[in-house]
Amino acid sequence: MLKENQLNLTKEIIETSYKLLIHKLAFGGLTARNEGSFQLEFGYILKTIGELYEFRLSDRFHLEFETSITLNEVSIKSKTERARIDLLISYQDDENVTKAAIELKFFKKNNHREPNNRYDVFKDISNLEQYKEHDIDLCYFILATDHSHYYNQKQYSIDTSDFDFRHGSSYPAGKKLQYKTSKPYGSDIALKNNYNFIWENINDLYFLKIEV
Repeated sequence: MLKENQLNLTKEIIETSYKLLIHKLAFGGLTARNEGSFQLEFGYILKTIGELYEFRLSDRFHLEFETSITLNEVSIKSKTERARIDLLISYQDDENVTKAAIELKFFKKNNHREPNNRYDVFKDISNLEQYKEHDIDLCYFILATDHSHYYNQKQYSIDTSDFDFRHGSSYPAGKKLQYKTSKPYGSDIALKNNYNFIWENINDLYFLKIEV
């Protein structure tokens, strides 16, 4: 299989699995009570769909949870050159292999870690950018929440307003994001790419997917 075809099929697996996940969650076909169960439910759907894409005997789909890799530089998330990926996919044949990394967040309104949650989203995106430099072909960030605060809050505190991924907002590459409180939750973050944040709202849930 040509590498480009393999990349496109891997994207198709992820996109199809994501659509199934968010609709089953929004309409009650699945229940995720925390981030761990959200990860397991998505992993199960990915594995099921991915194995259906093993069209030839040489095609192999593999999924790993919480996989550690070594990076080329220190991660802002782990403070070391080691990183742990929520979901790591490999889709391969005898000639090529395509790898995809997915970082997940699941924010519940009744466990509102604000504004630290918003900082952690950009921290995950920063890590995903590093994964792209470490032999990972595709990188995705996925967030689900039952709290509209992240989706369409009118405004945020001036001290943490840099960390904004509300529906319709954007981030220009290189912009420094700062936690301006007296005791910052984390160090400054500057991402390498431009991002547009486009959400989906289905029933009482909100979903954000970003390809890095």
